[in-house]
Amino acid sequence: MMKDCLQFLIEPAKKLKIRLKESRKRVKLEKKEPLVESQLFIMELARELNKICQRSNILGHIWTSEDIWPASVCRDFIVEWAAVLEKRVQPRIISSDYQYEKPEKKDWKEQLFCMLEAGGECDMGPHKRVIMDWTREIKSRPQPTVWPGEPVLMMLDDLEFQWKRGRLPNLLPAMELVMLAVLNADSPVKEDVTKQWLIRKQRSQKIDAARYIPHSVWNWICDAAEDVTLDSDSANPDLLISSDEKRMRCGLERREVPRCQRCFNGWWCAVGQEGYACGRHYWEVEVGERDWRLGVAKASAVRQGFRSLNTDTGYLTLRLERGADLKALTVPATPLSQSTVPRKVGVYLDYEQGQLSFYDVEKRSHLYTYNEKFTEELFPVFGTVEVVKDLVIRPADVRQPCLCPGPCLWN
Repeated sequence: MMKDCLQFLIEPAKKLKIRLKESRKRVKLEKKEPLVESQLFIMELARELNKICQRSNILGHIWTSEDIWPASVCRDFIVEWAAVLEKRVQPRIISSDYQYEKPEKKDWKEQLFCMLEAGGECDMGPHKRVIMDWTREIKSRPQPTVWPGEPVLMMLDDLEFQWKRGRLPNLLPAMELVMLAVLNADSPVKEDVTKQWLIRKQRSQKIDAARYIPHSVWNWICDAAEDVTLDSDSANPDLLISSDEKRMRCGLERREVPRCQRCFNGWWCAVGQEGYACGRHYWEVEVGERDWRLGVAKASAVRQGFRSLNTDTGYLTLRLERGADLKALTVPATPLSQSTVPRKVGVYLDYEQGQLSFYDVEKRSHLYTYNEKFTEELFPVFGTVEVVKDLVIRPADVRQPCLCPGPCLWN
C-alpha cells in the first residue's frame, strides 16, 4: 500500500524532470548566436539615426534586435556608406588627427588570427569611424534633428508594412532611405530622396537591388508608361504579328517579305516602332513560359543573321531559355535568380541616368539593371520562339493591382 502511494508521487516527478530536461535542451538549441561587432554597430547606428531623423521609429526594430541582419550584409553596408560619406561630407568634418593617423601594421599571422576570431572584421574600424564621426558632427549642431519630408515618411511606413508581412527580408532599405534623407537635408542641392534611392540602388547593385519597390516609387516608374507597338517591317518572317501590333508568336509557315536591313532574318525578334533618345520610358510585357527576350536595341545594332544579341552587338536584353535559364545577355552572360521566373516583365529606360532596368511586375521587385552612358537612339526589342502562347505588350494605361490586402493604403 505504501509502495503504491510512493509510486503515485514518483511517476509525476519523473515526468516533470523529463519535461524540464527537454525544456533546457530546447532553450539551448534555440539560443541565438552571439552578435559580431558589425551587427552591434548597425544596431547602434540605427539608434543614432533614430535620434537624428524625426519620425524614423521604424529603425527601432533594428536597435531592439527584432531585425538582425546577417554579418556579411552589415559589413557591406558599413563599407559602402563609409565610402559615400568620405566622398560627400567627410573632408569637412574629419579631424587632423584622423587625417594623418596610420593604421597599425600586423604581420600576416596576426592578421589571419584576427580575421578568424572576429569573422573578418579586423579591417572595419576605419569605416565605422567615418560613419560615427558623421553622426557625431550632426548631433553637435544647434539643430541636430532632420525632418525627412512626407514622401520619405510614407515610404518608410510602406517598407515597415511589407517587412511585417514577410515580403522584405530586413529593413536595410529603410536604413538607406534615412541615411539619404539626412544627407539630402545637409546638401545645398535638394533631391527627391525616394527616387534617388532607387537610382542609387540600381547603380550599386545590378541584380536583385530591391525585393520590393515601394508604392510611391513604383507609381513614379509607371508614370513614364509608353504606348509601345511592334514594327511589323522589322519582324522576323517566322513571327505572326497581331493586327493591333501588340502581340506576337512564332508561326508554322514563313511569311514572304522584302529583304531589308531593318528586318530580323535570323533571330525571332522585332523592335518597337518608336525609338528613344532622351527622357524616361516604361512598358510592360506578358511573356511566355519557355523562351523570350526583352530589352532595347541600339540604332546601330545589326539585325541580320544569327550573331549573338548581347552588349557587344548593341543589345541590352534579358533572356529566358528552356523555361528556367534567366540571364542578362552581357559578355559573358550574367545568370539571374532561378527561384521564380516572372510572367509579367516591366522594362524601364532612364536615358539621362544611363539605366535600363527590368522588374517582376506582379511582385514589384527588381531583376536587373544595365548601367552605361547612352549616346544613340534605343528601340524596344522583343523576341520569342513560342508557337502557342503570345508575347503581349500591355496597354500603357493598365496597371497591376496594388499588393495591399484590401484598399490601397498608400494612395
